[in-house]
Amino acid sequence: MNLDHSVVLQEARVFNETPIRPRQSRLLLAKIVFLLYRGDSMSTTEATNLFFSITKLFQCKDMSLRQMVYLTIKELSTISEDVIMVTSSLMKDMQPTSEITYRANAIRALCKIVDPSMLPGIERFLKAAIVEKSATIASSSLVSSLHLFNEAKDVVRRWGNEVSEALNGKSLSQGSSFFGSSSSQGQVVSTSNIVQYHAIGLLYAIRQHDRMAVLKLVQSFSGQKSGGWMGGGSSSALRSNAAHVMLIRYAVRVMESDSSLAPQLHGLLEEWIRHRSDMVSLEAARAVCQLKDVSDKQLTAAVNALQLFLSSPKAVVRFAAIRTLNVLARTHPEAVQPCNVDMEGLITDSNRSVATFAITTLLKTGNEASVERLMKQMQGFMAEISDEFKIIVAEAVRSLCGKFPSKHGLFLGFLSGVLRDEGGYEFKRAAIEAIVDLAKHVGECREVALGHLCEFIEDCEFTKLSVRVLHFLGEEGPATARPTVYIRHIYNRVVLENAVVRAAAVSALAKFGAAPRADAALQRSVRVLLARCLDDRDDEVRDRAAWGLRMTAADQTRARYVRDDSTFSLAVLERRLVAYCADPHAKSARFDFAAVPRISRAQEEETRHRVRLDAMDQVLTGSTLPATQAAGAKEDAPKSAGAGAEEADRAAQYARQLAAIPELAAFGERPLVSSQRAAELTEAETDTCTSATLCSIRRH
Repeated sequence: MNLDHSVVLQEARVFNETPIRPRQSRLLLAKIVFLLYRGDSMSTTEATNLFFSITKLFQCKDMSLRQMVYLTIKELSTISEDVIMVTSSLMKDMQPTSEITYRANAIRALCKIVDPSMLPGIERFLKAAIVEKSATIASSSLVSSLHLFNEAKDVVRRWGNEVSEALNGKSLSQGSSFFGSSSSQGQVVSTSNIVQYHAIGLLYAIRQHDRMAVLKLVQSFSGQKSGGWMGGGSSSALRSNAAHVMLIRYAVRVMESDSSLAPQLHGLLEEWIRHRSDMVSLEAARAVCQLKDVSDKQLTAAVNALQLFLSSPKAVVRFAAIRTLNVLARTHPEAVQPCNVDMEGLITDSNRSVATFAITTLLKTGNEASVERLMKQMQGFMAEISDEFKIIVAEAVRSLCGKFPSKHGLFLGFLSGVLRDEGGYEFKRAAIEAIVDLAKHVGECREVALGHLCEFIEDCEFTKLSVRVLHFLGEEGPATARPTVYIRHIYNRVVLENAVVRAAAVSALAKFGAAPRADAALQRSVRVLLARCLDDRDDEVRDRAAWGLRMTAADQTRARYVRDDSTFSLAVLERRLVAYCADPHAKSARFDFAAVPRISRAQEEETRHRVRLDAMDQVLTGSTLPATQAAGAKEDAPKSAGAGAEEADRAAQYARQLAAIPELAAFGERPLVSSQRAAELTEAETDTCTSATLCSIRRH
């Protein structure tokens, strides 16, 4: 760990000594590789000189040294110049008379440094290596071909027959020549499983844009006999569990691209759920649970398999099963309920990650009677789990606040307790947001929740969280029965905290004094506190104090800025401003703000709440929405909160676009039917519409 870059380069002179010292050279190569992995920068000149010094070590036949030479050459090839000069040495080590270790490593190194224009020259060597009877050579050639695919797709696509031969477990006969001449001996079946895994990955890369070819690949290795739903096909079996997993993922991609094939492929997934390998069965069950528009009946086999895995002696299997059920419980909680008894047994699991997912899943699928018992069990191990799982627990409790509002006292007690425990920023932020949501949507517990937040900011180590709490206290505190209770905690922040927190506290105090329900005594008290802040040493604090004094005065300015809570629909405002700036003729006139629809603060808050719920679901499931769904969610939220303003603006925009087409202008000013979002009529890779699509267009 204390290696010095310049010292190692000086020691590289040992490569030029005669005779070659294998042990010292091997240790020096290990130092060089360590420096590169550590991130030390090396100039092109240094790397080139070092590269050609290392090539002299090809004269030594020591196997351990040769392996380190291959590894170092691969790492230096991206920095050095003229690395093609070593191609002849690597080609020599690729000959069939060389050692297996030499050939496999030479293939990897050569494919790393070769230029795509030179690939046809070594194509025959790589094709022969793919069908080699040695699993080490075949696997190295398949992986190297997969790396070359992005740079030379046309060349690698020609190797499909050899890849299929390796995938089927066949190789060149023992008496065949290097270039594939036939022999009287039969085919030798490979017993290695890793070759199939690498071969199916390369074959999919070659055929991924041909849906029928991928479909045939899935059908060929599904275990079905000929004459199946595809017609014909082989009954080849995959011996590699990892290859089975990849085949399941390819089947799911086919189902997503063509929904008409879903029923047939769903039958294959149910067969894979009953596979003897836990890895394959778990992957098939997870794939079924993540399918779109899957029914409860189709989920039965997957849920039953996952229920059996919950009692597995292997912790990794239990974790995979409970995590899949946790994701499924968000959309199909009734399908997961049969597993509740088994999941309750995992609450005391020695693996705290499994126990955390078990409790959060039970909270989603359980009823109001079981929530209290589960919350008490959660308090017992919160200190033993990492912040990542604490966040999941906090988000689960946050979702329960809206599901079981009558249990608000239990939830507040739990959340206030975890705020006192040790934890990072993200965990404390998740707990704070849960309390904020509970205070906003359950009126009975607002004052209790505000009290917990006041207690939290008395000893808060995160400035952002203090500002968030102070802002919320300024919004909700004036509407409570005893606002003076919270003013004391807020003014303590002005005295004890840094400038950022002090500025937020001053703004919160101003809101108490400017509230419509504030009496004269409360306003006088707030103005006295704000006047004291005029002498603060920070400019921002003094400016906010001056602004607060102006807002707390009983004049028209206060009524204008405090009581008018309407705001613009930001989505419509942004779109019209962009159109205004893009139109050169429109810039001569002032922008018409009256044409932009306005929404209330409550509607705006509803929109933000929906966005937060979507983000919370992503945290709970450990996944993210696809780009198309995320775009749709962003458009749907303003629509629900904006009282139809966005929808009307969108319809007007479509009408203007249609009116600009002379052939369609005669049919009317507004479209009869329009979708909320743009959608493709055909696949992205096709250039023409199908006859069914054209007929559909004519009907509309």
